[in-house]
Amino acid sequence: MPTDPSTTVRPRHAADTVSGAVLLGATANVIMQLARPGVGHGVVESRVDRGNLMIHPLHRLRTTSTYLSVTMLGDPRDVRDYRRAVGRSHAQVRSTPSSPVAYDAFDRELQMWVAACLVRAFEDTWALLEGRPGQWLPDDVYLQCASLGTGLQVRPEQWPADRAAFERWWDAELEHVHLDDTVHAYLWRLVRQEFLPAPLRRATGRASAFFTAGFLPEPFRSMMGFTWSDADQGRFETTMRRLGAVLRRAPTPVRSLPYNAFLTDMRVRRRLGMPLV
Repeated sequence: MPTDPSTTVRPRHAADTVSGAVLLGATANVIMQLARPGVGHGVVESRVDRGNLMIHPLHRLRTTSTYLSVTMLGDPRDVRDYRRAVGRSHAQVRSTPSSPVAYDAFDRELQMWVAACLVRAFEDTWALLEGRPGQWLPDDVYLQCASLGTGLQVRPEQWPADRAAFERWWDAELEHVHLDDTVHAYLWRLVRQEFLPAPLRRATGRASAFFTAGFLPEPFRSMMGFTWSDADQGRFETTMRRLGAVLRRAPTPVRSLPYNAFLTDMRVRRRLGMPLV
């Protein structure tokens, strides 16, 4: 759905539009990212254990959320320092002769795909919270999201010039998505939350699966094998719209959680000489 001319969202930072609600669609967004084979096998085969969600879920949550915080809320020094830290980890993520697909964490096309998926997460969450599912972000807010890619190796000229150009780019890129059995099985482990203790998994499993399916657009929902009805869609949109009504009444520091907290954590770590990633 194109941008509505009556849209009034003009946040200083795109992160202000969605707050922590974007975390509800985190698993769905990981599925979208890993549906690009180079990204999927780069994650599944990664030899960087500290970044492995199945082994260190809290560490992975911190590093990923910190990257979002730094690129959307940080200053140039924050971006530069975190880029260097991420680069040291990414240097270890590259395919081997036994890998079914070639990949390299410094591949700008793969990084562009990951950043584009993050844009979709921000946009879809914002639109649902506003009760406007399918609505595009205004161009000025969309352009703020370019930092999600340029915060790493994506070049500014790679970023589509406006939201309509992004849509054309996205549609063309869908030709490259595919889930083989290895990545598909890994993603279902995420959906089942196998990285969580059993009691917590039982308590949150149904809600997590519901939000994951709800945030997945086609063709990703079908690729994963989710069943989803019109009634499910209506319940999902109603839940998100009600959540949006609550968040709009919250003060800005609350709406900015957890990103403002992760940015503060990164700056404290830097001051103390601790690892950023």
